[in-house]
Amino acid sequence: MTVAEILKNQKTNGFSFELLPPIKGSSLNGIFNTIDTLKEFNPLYINITTHHSEVSYISDESGNYRKRFIRKRPGTVAIAAAIKNKYGINVIPHIVCEGFTKSETEYVLIDLNFLDIHDLLVLRGDNNKETLVDKNECHKHATDLIDQINDMNNGKFLDGTICEPLENKFTFGVAGYPEKHEEAPNMDMDIYYLKKKVDAGAQYVVTQLFYDNQKYYDYVEKCRAAGINVPIVPGLKPITSVNQLSILPRTFKTEIPTDLVKAVLECKTQDAVKQVGVEWLTMQTKDLLANNVGTVHFYTLNALKSVRSVVENVF
Repeated sequence: MTVAEILKNQKTNGFSFELLPPIKGSSLNGIFNTIDTLKEFNPLYINITTHHSEVSYISDESGNYRKRFIRKRPGTVAIAAAIKNKYGINVIPHIVCEGFTKSETEYVLIDLNFLDIHDLLVLRGDNNKETLVDKNECHKHATDLIDQINDMNNGKFLDGTICEPLENKFTFGVAGYPEKHEEAPNMDMDIYYLKKKVDAGAQYVVTQLFYDNQKYYDYVEKCRAAGINVPIVPGLKPITSVNQLSILPRTFKTEIPTDLVKAVLECKTQDAVKQVGVEWLTMQTKDLLANNVGTVHFYTLNALKSVRSVVENVF
C-alpha cells in the first residue's frame, strides 16, 4: 500500500517522522536507534532527507583556503533500502531539484524502481546555497521534477528512450507552507503553485513546521477553497532549546506564539525547556487529532527523546 493510500484509507490516528542520513563516515546505528525508539508505536511511514554537495573551504599546508564541494550526508537511497529491508516500514526518500542534474535524478529513480521503493517526497530544495552542479542542469521548480517523474512512470527517459510504463509507478507528495513560502509574494500565489503540483499528480501535502494550529487550519481551509482536496499532513517539531526561539523563525519563517516564548524564557534549565516543548507539542498534536487530522508528521532532528515523549502522551 502506498503512503497516499494509507493516508486516504486511514481508520485510526497515526504519525510519521523524518530522518536525516548520518554524517559521512558514520554508521547507520543512529538511524536504527531512532526507528527502534519509535517503532513500537507503529509509525505509518518514514521520510529520509536528501542532501546535495555544498561548498566548504579547506586550508592547505601553506595556510591558504581552497574551495571544495563536499556531500556531508550521502546515502539516501541505500538508507531507504536498508530501512525497508530491516523494518518493513513504508519509506519515502526526498527527491530534490537543487544540486542534482536531471540525469542524476533519472539514475536515482531507476535505482529506486529496482529496489521497489516508489513513494517519494518531491521538493525544490534550497536555492540559496552554492552547489557543484550548474543550476542550468537542474530542474528549477518542483513541477518540472514532477514532469520527469511522470515521464518515467510512462516509460519515457531523458534521452528520448521509450519503453513500457513502469509496472509499479512512483507516487509522491509535496511540501506546503501554512505561513507561506518565503519566496511567495502572498499566500494566494503560494497556494496557486501548490495546486499546480497537485494537479500534476501530487497525492498529498506535508507542511513545514508550525507552532500555532490555527495557522494550519486557516491554510487547509484556503487550500480546500482553491480545489486542493488531497490530504494535508501537519509537520511538527518540539522546541528543545532557548536558542530555537530565534533560530526557528529565521530558518523556517515560522512565528512562535507569545505564550510558548514566555514559557521557554521562564525556564531555568535545559531540561525544563525540553519539557515545555513536549507539553506544547502534545497540546498541538491532541488538538489536531481532535479536529479530524488523522496523521501528524514529526521532524526528529536533535529532538528524538522529546518526540518519543509526545508520541507516548498521544498514541
